[in-house]
Amino acid sequence: MTADGRIRVPADLEAVTSVAPEDHSDVDPASIERIWQATRHWYTAGMHPAIQVCLRHHGKVVLNRAIGHGWGNAPDDPPDAEQVLATPDTPFCVYSAAKAIASTVVHRLVERGEFSLDDRVCDHLPTYTSHGKDRTTIRHVMTHSAGVPFATGPRPDLRRMNDSDYAREMLGQLKPIYRPGLVHIYHGLTWGPLIREIVLAATGRSIRDILAEEILEPLGFRWTNFGVAEADVPKVAPSHPTGKPLPAPVARAFRLAVGGTMQQIIPFSNTADFLTSVVPSSNTVSNAAELSRFVEILCRGGELDGVRVLRPETLRAATRQARRLRPDVATGLMPMRWGTGYMLGDKRFGPFGRDTPAAFGHTGLVDIAVWADPERALSAAVVSSGKPGGHPEAKRYPALLNLINAEIPRVR
Repeated sequence: MTADGRIRVPADLEAVTSVAPEDHSDVDPASIERIWQATRHWYTAGMHPAIQVCLRHHGKVVLNRAIGHGWGNAPDDPPDAEQVLATPDTPFCVYSAAKAIASTVVHRLVERGEFSLDDRVCDHLPTYTSHGKDRTTIRHVMTHSAGVPFATGPRPDLRRMNDSDYAREMLGQLKPIYRPGLVHIYHGLTWGPLIREIVLAATGRSIRDILAEEILEPLGFRWTNFGVAEADVPKVAPSHPTGKPLPAPVARAFRLAVGGTMQQIIPFSNTADFLTSVVPSSNTVSNAAELSRFVEILCRGGELDGVRVLRPETLRAATRQARRLRPDVATGLMPMRWGTGYMLGDKRFGPFGRDTPAAFGHTGLVDIAVWADPERALSAAVVSSGKPGGHPEAKRYPALLNLINAEIPRVR
């Protein structure tokens, strides 16, 4: 392993860059090049084996590039490891960016009357009643105000993560740390199992099957579902802890929020057990190009290429501010505006950079973001495979997001 937990940054960045077709007819090519130069600058910090960026403007792909390696240049890879370049098509686990995908499915099901956001969770999961949880609504879950941000109770057996009976038993044993609806703390661990089981109980169908059959397949997506088939596991480029470990107090808080340290979570997330499971909060496998196309559906008011996914009024309600979470470790110690399932942008600070009051989407574990910004006619995704702790160049990632917003002006 390299001493400082960094990748070996190649001297020739062009040699590790892949560019897919782009259309600059309605944008200033110099703006796109400045955005890409900021991406290269971020990559040279040495914290990410691979980075992908895809931007759609008025539906046209104006930037779709990758830099780095999908395999063979992680900090713990030997110098003579076989190196495989990342391309814009390379799939990665995008962690909590999955919540934007799952939220879209939930709102689609609510729209057609499969269940209501104001249904109690126990109306669908009868065991979800102890310790006052009978008052919890699906809206509480979607807005991270269900009172169970941490996995209290017995340690779950991860080998049984796809066993619905087991999952419902474990969810039933959760003990809220506050009354549902009282305060709002990011539910990094519990959101996914709750949403998965609510959807299954209410519809009799897996959220993975609904997503595939009603959205991904009609629109011709290759990836972007929760997990992959066993045969596709070797095609998914791994993620890697990079940089130095977090200081002990921060690491303890992070472990509580997301269930482990980077050194524990990331290796497990690369396994077939995780990558073939259905975890609507954290195991979407995709790439920046497909994520950008998915939020293009939302940027266009819920319809793409003749496939209506959501009605405009459903989307407006889902992206209206519902909650402002107090700062916590899982949101980078910053306050966050939230709709119902979607993170919202902000004027001064937000998950998608500055000056994004109309943007919505979601971030993924360390330096991953997918968002729609209708005011800019922008559908954007940034994916990276390194998971660093603190490091001197950490601000290069938000600087890239800020530059995207500066170079792609508002159109309405």
